[in-house]
Amino acid sequence: MSAPISVPWYREVSRYQWLVLIIASAGWMFDTFEGQIFNIVRNDLLKDILGSGAGDALIKFWGDRMNAMFLLGGTVGGVLFGSLADRLGRRPVMILTILMYSVFSGLNYFATDLWHIASLRFLMAMGAGGEWAVAAALVAEIFPQRARAHASGIFHGTSVIGTWLATVAGLAVGTQWRFAFLFGTVPALLTLWVRASVRESDRWEQEAAEKSSAGSGSFRALFGDRRWRNRALLGLLFAMTGLATFWGVTVAAQDIVREFLLRTGVAAADAAAKAKFAFGFVVTAGGGIGAATFGAMSARLGRKPTFAMMLIGAMLIVPAVCWLPHSYGQMLVLLPFYGFFTFGFHGGYAVYFPELFPTRLRGTGSGMCFNGGRLLAAPVLFWIVPWLKGIPHLDLRVAVMLVCLFYLLGLVILIFLPETKGRPLPED
Repeated sequence: MSAPISVPWYREVSRYQWLVLIIASAGWMFDTFEGQIFNIVRNDLLKDILGSGAGDALIKFWGDRMNAMFLLGGTVGGVLFGSLADRLGRRPVMILTILMYSVFSGLNYFATDLWHIASLRFLMAMGAGGEWAVAAALVAEIFPQRARAHASGIFHGTSVIGTWLATVAGLAVGTQWRFAFLFGTVPALLTLWVRASVRESDRWEQEAAEKSSAGSGSFRALFGDRRWRNRALLGLLFAMTGLATFWGVTVAAQDIVREFLLRTGVAAADAAAKAKFAFGFVVTAGGGIGAATFGAMSARLGRKPTFAMMLIGAMLIVPAVCWLPHSYGQMLVLLPFYGFFTFGFHGGYAVYFPELFPTRLRGTGSGMCFNGGRLLAAPVLFWIVPWLKGIPHLDLRVAVMLVCLFYLLGLVILIFLPETKGRPLPED
């Protein structure tokens, strides 16, 4: 018998389900830590690898290329390990992906050449991309229907803790960047907890027991069936709009704040420090709240209306932050809302993508949507955004607002996607 509607959703959640959410969230939190630690220490790292004579332009060039390797590795890993999770089970693949991103991140301690960094960045990202796909599928399958969106939103929202930990680690090691990557080996211990505490979801076990999982994890099955193919392609495009704007809008908040401070006469070093704080803590905090609460909002309003509300909110808050503040204090008041809307809807990916596919294709489809979106977002990051920012006499604020057109594209794509609120997870 289902619980009365008056009972809060968390009362339906068992101790084991909470445990799974904690473990999955820890995996995603450290996943984010591994991805961000490079960005925190990359100036010191690349100066060391390239030599003391390396200028800012060369460091930026190789920093962008290393992030390109991260996007490519995340795409390959998300798609590959999502498929393997549907074939072999969520638990063993989660263990493998956590080990992968921990070990290959830690090996950066020994790196002495650019190709070492590039290779390890790619391999680490494979594990990081795969872990999200597996953990998102597991959380969706473990939790009761009414609690599913809440849990998935909380799961994705914990990523900001990983960013904060990376920032703290980077500050703690100073210029000794190698030690920051040693911290990245700690998540390997999480695999012991996964192995001891996590079991396969009943849905996956039933598929395996009934031998009804023909085509599990198969890309032919995903793209051969019109229902799943359409959802995968539309989901991939939808994720692309969010991942492109993450780099072109959300992360650009740091540059927006820095240029604002320079225009008001703040010294360059002070402006850079205040901008890092504004983005690393204030914007990120707002984004984390948005991602964590997406589930609760979508449980009440529906997945598509919540996405639409946040995309429209993003299109409104960006020009507000760009043009309204007259002081740093006013900027700090607006920035949590900037993070809430421009990043918060990413929490919906963990809620929504696993609800689009059946158990035998849930990891495959979710990984294809989220991590395939990274690959499509790469040209925006490496060509469109730099081109806009490089147009002579074009104000950075105008360039960022032009990138906001991707939010409008996201709204159009959303029209063609199905609503999943209140519906059981799909099966064939």
